[in-house]
Amino acid sequence: MGIIGWIIFGLIVGVVAKFLTPGRDPGGFIITIILGILGAVLGGYLGRALGWYQQGDPVGFVVAVIGAIILLVLYRLIARRTA
Repeated sequence: MGIIGWIIFGLIVGVVAKFLTPGRDPGGFIITIILGILGAVLGGYLGRALGWYQQGDPVGFVVAVIGAIILLVLYRLIARRTA
């Protein structure tokens, strides 16, 4: 998947993660994309560490969303402490 594909996938994952975790977010559109991409990477890493995926297998959408939700919650906690 090319860089544009990862950005689009990250956008979709980030939007779904924001939808599933209601509340005010300190970030905007760019933060949503970044959290989505990082969530997909985190989900892929955790999935492989737990044995759900093997190296080179594509990360599942659900696991990517879970990773993005985790990052979104952590981001909210950190942003509240610094504000």
